[in-house]
Amino acid sequence: MEHAFLRRAELSRPEVNAEDTARLFAVHYGLSGPIVELGSQQDRNYRIDAANGRFVLKICRSDYATIELEAQNAALRHIAGKPGMPRVPRVIAAVDGADIVFAKVRGQDYQIRLLDYIEGEPLTRRKHLPPVTIAALGALGGRLALALSDFIHPGLSRDLQWDLRHAEPVVRHLLSAVNDADRKERITRAMDTAMQRLDALKPELRLQAIHHDVTDDNVVSQPNDHGQLIPNGVIDFGDSMNGWLAADLAVTCASLLHHADGDPFVILPAIKAFHAVFPLNDAELQALWPLIVARSAVLVASSEQQLALDPDNPYVSGNIDHERMIFDVAVSVPPALMETAIVQSVGYSIAPATPIAGGLLLPGIDLAQVATIALDTQSPLFDGVPWPELELEVSALQNACGEHALTATRYGEYRLTRTVLLSPKPADTFALHVDLLLPAGTSVVAPFDGILKFTDNGLVLVGEDAALHLTGIETLPSLETVVGRGKPLGAVAGAQGEKGMLRVQLCRDKEIVPPSFVSPGHAAAWAALCPSPARLLGFDCDAPAPGSSALLARRQSHFAKPQKNYYETPPQIERGWREHMVDVEGRAYLDMVNNVTILGHGHPRLADAVHRQWQRLNTNSRFHYASVAEFSERLAALAPDGLDTVFLVNSGSEANDLALRLAWAATGARSMLCLLEGYHGWSVASDAVSTSIADNPQALTTRPDWVHPVMSPNTYRGPFRGPGSTADYVATVAPVLEKLDRDGKRLAGFICECVYGNAGGIPLPPGYLKDVYAMVRARGGVCIADEVQVGYGRLGHHFWGFEEQGVTPDIITIAKGMGNGHPLGAVITTRAIADALEKEGYFFSSAGGSPVSSVVGLTVLDIMRDEGLQENARIVGGHLKRRLEALGQRFPLVGAVHGMGLYLGLEFVRDRETLTPATLETAAICDRLLQLGVLMQPTGDHLNVLKIKPPLCLSRQSADFFADMLERVLSEGW
Repeated sequence: MEHAFLRRAELSRPEVNAEDTARLFAVHYGLSGPIVELGSQQDRNYRIDAANGRFVLKICRSDYATIELEAQNAALRHIAGKPGMPRVPRVIAAVDGADIVFAKVRGQDYQIRLLDYIEGEPLTRRKHLPPVTIAALGALGGRLALALSDFIHPGLSRDLQWDLRHAEPVVRHLLSAVNDADRKERITRAMDTAMQRLDALKPELRLQAIHHDVTDDNVVSQPNDHGQLIPNGVIDFGDSMNGWLAADLAVTCASLLHHADGDPFVILPAIKAFHAVFPLNDAELQALWPLIVARSAVLVASSEQQLALDPDNPYVSGNIDHERMIFDVAVSVPPALMETAIVQSVGYSIAPATPIAGGLLLPGIDLAQVATIALDTQSPLFDGVPWPELELEVSALQNACGEHALTATRYGEYRLTRTVLLSPKPADTFALHVDLLLPAGTSVVAPFDGILKFTDNGLVLVGEDAALHLTGIETLPSLETVVGRGKPLGAVAGAQGEKGMLRVQLCRDKEIVPPSFVSPGHAAAWAALCPSPARLLGFDCDAPAPGSSALLARRQSHFAKPQKNYYETPPQIERGWREHMVDVEGRAYLDMVNNVTILGHGHPRLADAVHRQWQRLNTNSRFHYASVAEFSERLAALAPDGLDTVFLVNSGSEANDLALRLAWAATGARSMLCLLEGYHGWSVASDAVSTSIADNPQALTTRPDWVHPVMSPNTYRGPFRGPGSTADYVATVAPVLEKLDRDGKRLAGFICECVYGNAGGIPLPPGYLKDVYAMVRARGGVCIADEVQVGYGRLGHHFWGFEEQGVTPDIITIAKGMGNGHPLGAVITTRAIADALEKEGYFFSSAGGSPVSSVVGLTVLDIMRDEGLQENARIVGGHLKRRLEALGQRFPLVGAVHGMGLYLGLEFVRDRETLTPATLETAAICDRLLQLGVLMQPTGDHLNVLKIKPPLCLSRQSADFFADMLERVLSEGW
């Protein structure tokens, strides 16, 4: 006998149009107004904007029992009466007081109901959903299920095609509508596997009232402060029923898979959050993934059939690609992997307490002659190597052989050789196996009883607890299918007298062929399925876990709190190369924020120069040696005529602090002019002239009385805008100077960045410095150009920022890139200004100008010249700026692109007219970029500007990757 839900599955939508609906609204509810149809698979839903609010008319066929609709109405009232529940629609009675109206349209009987419309945005339109959104959806589903756990109604006992208890017959019935033979076969295979895994669990799956359709399409959300959607309301109770509690969550998780970018692990925050609200039992946790697979099969098969019945249904045609994607993601991984990951996500472990038992795989090997090699990001094998290629794995094993009988790689190691640069996804770096290099012909025996299988890749020994996968073995001609423990399996392949490679891998799931490497995000689940073969090998072949969380806790225990991390959960980065940085899990990041390393990371020429000098001598600059004279000479030659005297220090803060002392000494005055929104360092004096509230929230109220800030000449968001604002901004300086004159306070000088670095690379208005410098010098003050961030070739078009303004300062301060990360700073000034400091005694910096520091500075300048890095900054920076400006034409959030060369600032605003800063969105965008493999941080007083200042070796390919990832974030969400 055919089930009612199978007959219902063949129903198309009611044939009721907008004109019919307008009459229904008017006659039964006394409403009129603009009408819009909302999507539905088998019902008709129309929204009306009436004078007294927004409402939704739901029209369904008479095939559905009225008691089922009454149950939905009762469920809405039940939930609304409980505190802390999600928002749900209210049932609006008709003019005759009825909750359900029976109406006839063109001879067909329908049942109609009116609900109020819940405002909010569905999640379906967002391609990317961040973990906070996914977790909120899971928590919402948990609260809703908890609210319904004590709800009882006879109308919930219904036959429904969406009931996952009936998934197998529903899919079997609907498969006739699937024309693609390959898809049909894949659906059949997936359902068979899912049902086999569910059968033993069914008795322990709890039954209760469930919504059964808490999906991305059936919730409404409000954006949080970061612009991320947080679901807080549930609509469409049309699938409410008595069903498995686990199925309720499975439906939610399945809907998330088309937001997964191919990774089914995205559902885990939803499961964890649901479980925290309404804990699932062990059977429900294990049943969850088979139910998700079953739901995906029902979805895609149902849509195929519905499209055949109703080809003009835009709701179905618009969703079918999503549903096919859901199915493809659901069958992309072994079920055992997801079942393991789900259980782990809620803090449980399903791994057996005892390890896999067995004897030795290689009983003839002297274990004292075994050497394991490290291939992780901290391995010394890669020091000085431009970038480790895959071939280094084999050569490292071969080079380590020597007197050792056997060399081995490590299980559970994140290998640097597997890292992929410029990838939006982490590479498969985690090794689930061990490779051994040992004499060809070495005997290999069965470590446990098992059945042999032969594959294209080698041999599989299937035992009671696990399968042992071996490659690189020559099997015996007479090998039996059933092999006992200790019996020979064969020998390591290879020519006599040479070494052969044997790969060893275990897997608890005997039905799958495990991968050799997996991504860091999947490593824990795969490691539970594919444990270490160390016991079978007889020696410790396990790599230590990175322990980044424990390391961060140690840092926070002893490292002073004001010294902040980038990111709330920062990756542990231990290696870099050019514009790339790599964490301990082998994840590569494009470094777009690190202006300290002007040459790029790991430059071998600089490393060699430092190594040579450290071997020879390092001391302080009071000793006489060549490098300090050569470096000082080179720096003076880079400065304008007359600036021929150099001080060497350790940092930009020290350089600016010294520059202020020089101004005081040279003028005998104390008062200093500076710009609002500026940053110059952390020392007492350099902090005093720093006014950026992003770096110091109290900056505007704690300046000493010798500091006199003037209006920031911010041509984007200041009171005067555009390049024609020079005179207006210069005019704001005059009153400050005039007040100093009236108060009898002599002016010592003026300090500013020649391009507004900390504000995001904003250029000063044309001619601004020329006029202000003249006003300062007219009062006997000196002009300090802070080039710490923006100078030294970074602007591409100019070596110094002040060149863009056409001025010559009296003092230049530099640091950051001049040491490529080595602590090195400098002040360049005139002989007269420098000599004025001697009145106060000698100046000395212990490491400033040391032999190593001087060699670092010289080598950096040589490399910049030889590799054309300033020219590269001009060319690649120009290309990148054009790419970013193009984003501004598409995305309203992009307010402006500031800067030049490889010092750029992309400013985000919520409104281009008011320039309301998009501060929280910028922080979330930076977090999303990190997930996509880009290091980026916000800057500016409002922290709404991306501070783009990568190493000057940045390639065009890397610049395009950054622009592509930023475009992806702005398109898909963050």
